[in-house]
Amino acid sequence: MSKVKVLVVDDSAFMRKLITDFLSESPQIEVVGTARNGKEALEKVSVLNPDVVTLDVEMPVMNGLEALKQMMKKHPLPVVMLSSTTTEGAENTITAMQYGAIDFVAKPSGVISLDLYKVKEELINKVLLASRANVRAISRDDEGEMGANQRIRTFYEQKHHRKKIVCIGTSTGGPRALQQVLTKLPENIAAPIMIVQHMPKGFTKSLAQRLDSLSAIAVKEAEDGETLQNGTAYIAPGGFHLLVHEAKGSLTACVEQSPPRNGHRPSVDVLFESISALTDYEKIAVIMTGMGSDGTAGLRRLKESGNAKVIAEDEKTAVVFGMPKAAIQANVVDVVVPLEQIADMIVKYVEG
Repeated sequence: MSKVKVLVVDDSAFMRKLITDFLSESPQIEVVGTARNGKEALEKVSVLNPDVVTLDVEMPVMNGLEALKQMMKKHPLPVVMLSSTTTEGAENTITAMQYGAIDFVAKPSGVISLDLYKVKEELINKVLLASRANVRAISRDDEGEMGANQRIRTFYEQKHHRKKIVCIGTSTGGPRALQQVLTKLPENIAAPIMIVQHMPKGFTKSLAQRLDSLSAIAVKEAEDGETLQNGTAYIAPGGFHLLVHEAKGSLTACVEQSPPRNGHRPSVDVLFESISALTDYEKIAVIMTGMGSDGTAGLRRLKESGNAKVIAEDEKTAVVFGMPKAAIQANVVDVVVPLEQIADMIVKYVEG
């Protein structure tokens, strides 16, 4: 089996060596080169033709974001960002996801992380996963063409009677997929939208703020105890489970830190299972790009509870088909559609 060829891009010689040494510990990976800045990275991508690039953001000459943008236009390939956990670092990471990066690894302690060994296994696993990602599913349009110009008409006339709730689960490739879906939803959609995106603490707030700036609906990080409103999307905070409780005719968000489910917190299963307990609501669930099977158990509970419609993302548009595939194989999906049709299906089911 041929090894995954990796180009390591970082302006720090120390970090380049550390990342190279860590990746080289995997028998499945070969580091074929390094680069000190974005300009050099673009040149080496053309010459070395790597399978995956690890890319730092803050670099001289050409930073990682500009390099990524050009790479996805000229030579699209899987990119894993190395990100700092500062507010600016989180914002840059979310921007990188929209530009087409497959995933990211948060540096434990800033730009020069002497303790990078703490995320060694995560780095190796994400590089290997990225090498199998469906890069063709990532549109080469820049972020400006995917946002504000897709805001939709006013919602349909309210014909339905039962109350509705929408829930979405996603992981690797999710930030970009969420942008495709949420920016197409009308601002007065008659349902709250609950979202679990696998992402560590410190990054989900930036994701919510970016999506809010591009969408007609409101998008925010969920807060414990808040009353859910129609026309608002609530994203589970990184490191916390998100559940929905029903009391006195209204829904509230519950944000808590019970143990991870199958390695995930937030967990899609935890959100979906909590929504399955709602008695007076029709539920519309969406499962999109992501590794593994998180969400399938929750979807099974939703279907058993009745009044649930399930939408899965089609393989041809999913960056990683794991989560939708698991749900489809479990026979808990009503319809499979490409990413660009998911918003219309949500609207169709909410309209009833």
